[in-house]
Amino acid sequence: MKNLLSTAALSLCLALPAGAQDLSDARIKELALEAILENPQIVMDAVAILREREAEAQAAAAAETLSTQRDLLERDENAPVLGNPDGDVTVIEFFDYNCPYCRRAKPTVEGLIAADSGVRVVFREFPILGDNSVLASRAALAAREQGKYEEFHWALMALSGRIGEAQIMNAAEEVGLDTDQLRADMESDAVTAHIETSMALAQSLGITGTPSFVVGETILPGLVDQARLEELVDQQRSDG
Repeated sequence: MKNLLSTAALSLCLALPAGAQDLSDARIKELALEAILENPQIVMDAVAILREREAEAQAAAAAETLSTQRDLLERDENAPVLGNPDGDVTVIEFFDYNCPYCRRAKPTVEGLIAADSGVRVVFREFPILGDNSVLASRAALAAREQGKYEEFHWALMALSGRIGEAQIMNAAEEVGLDTDQLRADMESDAVTAHIETSMALAQSLGITGTPSFVVGETILPGLVDQARLEELVDQQRSDG
């Protein structure tokens, strides 16, 4: 309301005739409030305009990122790749191990990889659901040093409920990881850099939740089915 009053007050001040613009700020705000009270729709219209402008700005920022950061999105050497590393179409997934919808997307991603030998899936660890999510992402990324990222990733995705350190380390032991080495590798610069890059890319793309997928110029927030991903992959392939 304060911002709306300020905007309305500024507009009113600019609209005043010459010689009448020496009104005090307090009086201008009073007049703005009176105008809003007389016509409350002003507030709704202002909110709608602000939202539209924000949406347009975010869409423009996302398009810019998809254009200028394509190599980072698809070919970041510090991002895990499943499926065919040399595939002709890339699907990017932003996810969090504590996200129930990401777990529900697990068979979709597995199915896509199994159904299309030309797909490469880039995983962007995007831990936004608290400290335990960060811990899980760090552990998963650290597992690369022991050559077990993929196995550990699916093991973490198969867990249920809110997972914490105990569940993460139990899963690590079950897939044969050396947990002492894992804990040390979790603090590496490469692990930190991956997460920071994920956060920056997500912000510039307007991604605020998980899972979110990127295929070509399309950003898909939320849970999507395998058929939709396959459709976009085929479209990318046909577009060259």
